[in-house]
Parts: sequence; structure tokens; C-alpha cells
Amino acid sequence: MPISSFQDRRAAGKELASELAKRIWHDPVILALPRGGVPVGFEIAKKLRAPLDLVMVRKLGAPGNKEFAVGAIVDGETPQVVIDAEVARMTGASDAYIERAKEAALAEIGRRRVIYGAMNPVSVKDRTVIVVDDGIATGSTARAALESIRQARPAKIVLAVPVAPPDTIASLASLCDEVICLAKPRSFQAVGAHYADFGQTSDREVVEYLARAREFSPEQTA
Repeated sequence: MPISSFQDRRAAGKELASELAKRIWHDPVILALPRGGVPVGFEIAKKLRAPLDLVMVRKLGAPGNKEFAVGAIVDGETPQVVIDAEVARMTGASDAYIERAKEAALAEIGRRRVIYGAMNPVSVKDRTVIVVDDGIATGSTARAALESIRQARPAKIVLAVPVAPPDTIASLASLCDEVICLAKPRSFQAVGAHYADFGQTSDREVVEYLARAREFSPEQTA
């Protein structure tokens, strides 16, 4: 699909929603990665009339560059951690550094669960789970989310994102049943470079999107 940029996250979500709406999905549930994936996921949930929920995952940033992921962690009964050993080595992320980053990430996830009211997640067992983010760079965060969701025994996992580099998409394909990515530029630099407006999504906005999603999906819990 010849898309190179998006106006903002909601515009990207509408384009993704239109693509997903071409298919019939069995009992879908939309799981968005907060915070940037929530506006995208909201548009998809609205179009498919499906519940919108969160997959609580945090990247583990590299020393001196928190935006560059050396791995990611997903909260749950047993937190799932994915570390890119090569990236960790290149950036000087020691085992002790990674352990501190994990503890900080889990604390932030706990804070967000309370703020977002995401204490009662929608069941995904035997359902089609559509995992959504505003884009993927290294894939560490998405990988952790997909591996964690698989343990919940969904019927099908679909990864849906507006933009990601081709090699990252290829590396994630084995972790899900299907990937839908609108733009796969080979000259990929950063997710934000493919948006005209990539302002940070606030906690307040996440809460508002979840509340609005309940209007068209009564199943969604607070």
C-alpha cells in the first residue's frame, strides 16, 4: 500500500480500520499498547464494534537513550521479558542495568493500571486478538506483547500497525497468525518520522478513549 506518512494516530487508525473491515473476524478484541497505540486501537475498535483493552508493556531503554529499546517487559502473573542480547551488548546495558530497568518498568505499569482503570482485562481466550500500536521500530515491545498474549490461548493473533520496517515485520511474523502493516519503508528511521503530528498521548487521553470505547462495546470493563 503506497502510504509513506499519516496525519496523526487517529488518521492512521482509521486507515488500518478500513483495511481490517474488509475481513470478517471471529469474536475480535482489540489490545492496544499504551499510550501511543490507544488512539489507533480506538478507531479500529469503533469500526469493528469490538472491545478495546490494553496490553501493558514497557520498553527497556538503552543507557543514555531511553527511546532506544534493548528489550521490553509485559506485566502479568508472571512478567514476560524479551531482551535483544546484541543491542544490549552494543549499548552497554549490563545485567544489573537491565534488572533496574525491569523494576522501574513494572512500577510504571502498576501506576498506569490504576490510572487507566485497567484492572479487569477483557478475556482473550478462544478469540481473535488484534494487537495494535502506532508503529514498530526494533520490535522488542511488540515481541514481548505477542509472546505474552499467546500464553492466554487466543484463537488467533493479528498484529496491526500503520508503519514498520520490513525486516522487523518479518521477524515478528512467526509470533502471530497474521500481520497487517500499511507502510513498510526500507528507509525507516523512527516511527515519529512517518507522522505529521506525533505528539505524546497523555494518560488522560487514554482514559477518555477507553471510556468512549465502552459506548459501542458494553462488554468492555472498567
